[in-house]
Amino acid sequence: MGHIKTNTKEYQLLQQRLSQKVQGASNSPILMKILSILFSPHEAEIASRLPHNFTPLDNLVNKFDMPKDELESKLTEMSQRGVLLDIKHNGTRYFTLPPVVIGLFEFVFMRTRPDMPLPDLAKLFDQYFHENNDFMMTHFEGKTQLFRTFVREEALSETDYAEILDWERASHVVDTASAWAVGLCQCHHTAEHLGSSCERPQEVCLTFNYAAEALSSAGHARSISKRESMEILAKSKESGLAQTGDNVKNKVTFICNCCGCCCSVMRALKSLDLSKPLVSSNWIMEIDIEKCKGCGECAKVCPMDAVHIERGEDAKKKRWAVRQEELCLGCGVCKTVCKSGAAKMKSRPQKVFIPDTVFDQRVKMAIERGKLADLIFDDPEKMGHRLLGRIMRNLENSSPFKAAMAIDPLQSAFLKTIVKGARKGAGPLADILT
Repeated sequence: MGHIKTNTKEYQLLQQRLSQKVQGASNSPILMKILSILFSPHEAEIASRLPHNFTPLDNLVNKFDMPKDELESKLTEMSQRGVLLDIKHNGTRYFTLPPVVIGLFEFVFMRTRPDMPLPDLAKLFDQYFHENNDFMMTHFEGKTQLFRTFVREEALSETDYAEILDWERASHVVDTASAWAVGLCQCHHTAEHLGSSCERPQEVCLTFNYAAEALSSAGHARSISKRESMEILAKSKESGLAQTGDNVKNKVTFICNCCGCCCSVMRALKSLDLSKPLVSSNWIMEIDIEKCKGCGECAKVCPMDAVHIERGEDAKKKRWAVRQEELCLGCGVCKTVCKSGAAKMKSRPQKVFIPDTVFDQRVKMAIERGKLADLIFDDPEKMGHRLLGRIMRNLENSSPFKAAMAIDPLQSAFLKTIVKGARKGAGPLADILT
């Protein structure tokens, strides 16, 4: 692996293809270096021609004009390296090019990799994510995001616990999944190669359902039982990790167990002026000043540095914790370490919006980011897709369309129509995706 030329046409086309995905991928010499390590020029050419949506192998045989066995062997090898994603359903294999995040970065660092220069890649990904704000700003634009926060159920009072919905509980995600797998936390693994990791457990990245089956089949994750998945969740909480995951209500595919020092998303949140790219839970921390002893334990464990300790003008006067509302994710980690009972979780007055399915999520993200044409007409090699995509892009960028999408009833009706079409286009895969 590792290819000298990073400015070849193949890598440029691949970067452009990645940038069309709803997550985005801003152009950068650093990204080109990453792609040149992960893909040979021939592989980059193949990857740049893949439709954005999962496509059956038989359809790709016609596209690439290659013998089926030869193409399947090549795509399988790329999938096992983490540069493609494939799933199998009812005997049919489907392939797609994953985005940079959630995708290439995660699949590369979910396990130890003697076949790749991980220290070099760790440095490059860290530079791409954090030394230039372009990627994070592009990745997190819009209101609908990829990640949401799970509140710790044990941090809620009996009254609040009675109000928590199934999709808000990490334990329910684990309990109702059809498959389970675990891999290394990609952010923690990257930090280890950079010499900046903490001592918290690293094998805590949980995946579920079709994602667990696909990643374990490719060797990126280890297939586990429901019981072990629950044990990892409990161990992560004991270690002070916060639970974040797939920003959908149905068929959640992953739960991350995050610390504020290693998590790339949380680091970006704290360093950039962004409006909640990590969606909060429906709860928020509240402090009882009368009970607070100002011990600072809640401030120490908050992954977002949303809590600090105040004290009176006289050093002998009382100390107390203060929570910053705009930073609080509602994870509940603070509540579980507060021995005085001063930290509590209360329901947010305004509930957060969580998409029902991955189709709702991706379509809404595409509308917000002006990438609906790329999502729907996802195969630029087809003449019809090119023409219709051009028309759709012009429509998306027009003032009347933007004005219409600002009206909630019109956006809702349009969203439902597009989601219905996306589900239909997914064919047999719609069942396992939702």
